[in-house]
Amino acid sequence: MRVSIFTEPHRGASYDDQLRFAQLVEAGGFEGFLRADHYQSMGAEQPLPGPTDAWLTLAALARETSRIRLGTLVTSATFRLPGPLALMVAQVDQMSGGRVELGIGAGWYEREHTSYGIPFPAVGERFDRLAEQLEVITGLWRTPVGETFSFTGDHYRLVDAPALPKPVQTPGPTVIVGGKGPKRTPELAARFADEFNMPFRTVADTAATYERVREACDRVGRAESGREPLVLSAGVVVAIGRTDAEAERRAAPLHVKSALPPEDPVVGSPAQLVDRLGEFAAVGTTRVHLRLIDLADLDHLELIAAEVLPQLNGVR
Repeated sequence: MRVSIFTEPHRGASYDDQLRFAQLVEAGGFEGFLRADHYQSMGAEQPLPGPTDAWLTLAALARETSRIRLGTLVTSATFRLPGPLALMVAQVDQMSGGRVELGIGAGWYEREHTSYGIPFPAVGERFDRLAEQLEVITGLWRTPVGETFSFTGDHYRLVDAPALPKPVQTPGPTVIVGGKGPKRTPELAARFADEFNMPFRTVADTAATYERVREACDRVGRAESGREPLVLSAGVVVAIGRTDAEAERRAAPLHVKSALPPEDPVVGSPAQLVDRLGEFAAVGTTRVHLRLIDLADLDHLELIAAEVLPQLNGVR
């Protein structure tokens, strides 16, 4: 089981907080550090110091770490134009020596768009834009050096783009598409992604969604095209402790009302987390992104590194 850590800095974390946490993720033996790409907290209060831009942060972390994977879960397609985003991610991939992953989605949190003047079209158009962004981004990365890339869609038009700089990874950084959508999300993952991620739902919900993704892969002929099989991953909200009281203290923020959809957290002991990860592995999960709520709680991260990671060698 591959294990990465997922964080939400918009809950209140400076760059220095994220740097300290990411370096401990690396020292603890985890595979990666991925972060949300949001400009506003989902709760009523907006904690200081305020949001940090995901790709500015990851660029800096690329120079301050040496091994862990770095990426977003997920960048909203409403935030950035696809051409500049492709160049941005390629540059950060160069800066990291080839360790970047682009999680990208249609966007869902209307309030942060309204707050910062970002257009927020209807859901159908957002998915149309996401599909075009995926085609543009992967097309730019795959264009051979010395050739140009052009694209004409309903929302984006590129003419003779030089498609530079090139990422270190070929044909490009890992692309992650995820979500619980029953139709368009599985299709987009099958067509464009390297990894499909089911975020923070039950094992049963995750298994059902994986089946829809497998069916989408068959429909688009992914195997026949020579593409690698999709990595199937799951996001897992975690609040564990050495005692029940410690676990409940870490779970307290989960009880605060927010705009987030219902989740299925693991609250309890390290052994309970190991058991849950075994259940995910049984339905086809090969990678998990553990969402830790408090970036200042370094002991939580160290507890997982010490008492959970060593038990996962046999989890398949």
